[in-house]
Amino acid sequence: MSDSTVSSDFRSACERQFAELHRKLDRLDEAIRGNGHPGINVRLDRLEQDAKRQARLIWLIVGAGITAATSGIITWITG
Repeated sequence: MSDSTVSSDFRSACERQFAELHRKLDRLDEAIRGNGHPGINVRLDRLEQDAKRQARLIWLIVGAGITAATSGIITWITG
């Protein structure tokens, strides 16, 4: 084989690999940012917001339970 054949084979192999890498990067970018649908960023943000809302709701329920128990105890003590 001549040097030019090896060089052109190497060049075409590199171009195929770079094209494949670009396709993979495009797919990752689309998954992260979304392409007309929610991407990973948006979905993660929604999950974090739901977790915050759930934590607030749990504290509200715990606080209401403590208040009700305290009120019942005071009512029982005072008659």
